Amino acid sequence: MSKLLLFTDVSVHVQSKVGYGACLYISENEQPDRSLKQRVKIKRFENTSSTKLELQTLLWALSCIQSEGKKVIIYTDSQNITQLLDRRKRLEQNDFCSKSGKPLKNDILYKEFYKIIDSIDCEIIKIQGHQPSRKKNGIEEIFGLVDKASRKSLRNSNSDFPVI
Repeated sequence: MSKLLLFTDVSVHVQSKVGYGACLYISENEQPDRSLKQRVKIKRFENTSSTKLELQTLLWALSCIQSEGKKVIIYTDSQNITQLLDRRKRLEQNDFCSKSGKPLKNDILYKEFYKIIDSIDCEIIKIQGHQPSRKKNGIEEIFGLVDKASRKSLRNSNSDFPVI
């Protein structure tokens, strides 16, 4: 089975609740080159938070790929995303509600996440984000492109990256 590597990262402006999600997917046998930077996809999200944006971006990124017959390896620096698999049983037992019975803030996104994760063969790997270049391995260097793209898009709406 071939593998598809998916990298996602986000940047959000907390005060305005506007954020940009970035994603890049490559095949496992693909040799990274300078063209990867141009293949990073960006999407603007409004009325969001960092936690919500991480989920929105991953769900959007997964909707952009053809994963049939492939294992998807998801690389993210989001602790929330990597912990969702461990939290699943408790969230479902509580019907995605808090102890007081109120629906969780991102309950709809959590449900969508689990639905998609159940429908594809995937693995989620937490990556250490924001490391100095001298400490990065190949995967972390690719992740750095996605990280830079989301931050640049937030800073400058006239980004070099295509915004959807």
